[in-house]
Amino acid sequence: MEENTKDPGLSRRDFLVQSGSASAAAIVISGSALMCSSEAWALEVKHLKPETMNTIIQIARDIYPHDKVANKYYAIACKSFDDADLKEKIEQGVDFLNQLASSKYGSSYKNVGWEAERVSLLKQIENSPMFQAMRGSLVTGLYNQQDVWPIFGYQGASFQEGGYLHRGFDDIDWL
Repeated sequence: MEENTKDPGLSRRDFLVQSGSASAAAIVISGSALMCSSEAWALEVKHLKPETMNTIIQIARDIYPHDKVANKYYAIACKSFDDADLKEKIEQGVDFLNQLASSKYGSSYKNVGWEAERVSLLKQIENSPMFQAMRGSLVTGLYNQQDVWPIFGYQGASFQEGGYLHRGFDDIDWL
């Protein structure tokens, strides 16, 4: 019989204790996965370091900030960055961003407390290949998720329903 030598990582009990003591939507890293118990989702990371993916999710929130959009939708949008071909570019970009954050604020990018401070760091790298790749990919990765549409009041495509003329075009209750 073969002995299981694989590190079990975080036990379910430890995960619940750690996530319960953190903020409401805290992401916990265990082995090669990111988990968020308050939103009931997990994301396996195959190529990037889990810490890098966690930082990427925060970067995505800072590039396209929406308080009403849950972390799981940002995680889904960021999953495409967990790619062997992008690994070096993403890891180097996040390392550089962490160095900037450390020199200016004394912590990693993810742990910089104020959004305005994180955005000021992003402005310093906005012409970098990593930032441009993320910004471009996140537009479709985030906003093409049908589960996000109701948050923004978008009802979806209307051509199969006969168009918008009689389906939402005259919804102007704000006038």
